Amino acid sequence: MPPETIPPEMSPETSVAVAPHKQPATTPAPKEAASVPGGQRGHGQPYEIIGSEVWDVPDPVSGRTYQVFVAVPPSYADHPGRRYPVLYVTDADYAFPLIRQIGRRLNGNGPDIDEFILVGLSYAIGEDGMPSRRRDYTPTPAGARTAPAGAVHGMGDAYIAYLRDRVLPFVADRYRTAESERYYLGHSYGALLGTQILLSEPELFAGYILGSPSYWYDDHHMDDMESAFAATRKDLPARVYMYVGQYEDMRPGDPRYAGRHNMVTDARRMTRALRSRNYPSLRIELDVLDAEDHLSVAPGGFTRGLKYLLGTGAQ
Repeated sequence: MPPETIPPEMSPETSVAVAPHKQPATTPAPKEAASVPGGQRGHGQPYEIIGSEVWDVPDPVSGRTYQVFVAVPPSYADHPGRRYPVLYVTDADYAFPLIRQIGRRLNGNGPDIDEFILVGLSYAIGEDGMPSRRRDYTPTPAGARTAPAGAVHGMGDAYIAYLRDRVLPFVADRYRTAESERYYLGHSYGALLGTQILLSEPELFAGYILGSPSYWYDDHHMDDMESAFAATRKDLPARVYMYVGQYEDMRPGDPRYAGRHNMVTDARRMTRALRSRNYPSLRIELDVLDAEDHLSVAPGGFTRGLKYLLGTGAQ
């Protein structure tokens, strides 16, 4: 997705309905029984993602309300004593249903990845996606050249505090998560936010999937954050998988390379910088995926990232 656009997604009024795994006592019963695997409710009702549910999680600091989408793995109900890795994904309107199906398909012929609880991080209720992610996923108020006048940027620190203080405890209290296997996935601005977390509170997550990160933002502000982190920290305890599409660098005269930023070059520079610090606990890998651009690269990057963090042979 170009830096100031998002993938095609549905507005809050038309978002995908989800079938609940469990309902709070205050939630009214649906007019029809929830659908079951192999069948939907029909009669023109919204398509459901089986085995998932949606929760409102307000942010008392900003006054905004966000939703978290949660999908539990197939074995969850049958193994009440088992705890599962948990993966938090930004831009949930797009990424949540896609990762849900990729994760299930990877185990279609046997266990290729560990089963995991999937948590989608929505945009603020009542807002379109782009204003919400501009504000919440960026580290400084500098903004972008293509942003409209009056657009708000730079509240990444506040959103990280909301995740840390509200969302992570909310999910951990309600689901059998293995908190030592708590992972993060973000693409574009979502990966910019993930890098901000990595370089400010890396212990929030044990592993990160950072897709096509917008390191161009505010004259490469993340490069400054990386240098500042290295000046005070001797270790970076995380596993990081980064991907970017081959066509995400600018090349004049070649229509395939249509981006406005050198995102492959930026990703390689960040990877080199982090490796050069020789952090004992850091594991990092970068893939440049052939013949992919900012809009097309995500599904393949998601797949490889899941295998990197959750593969049954992963270390």
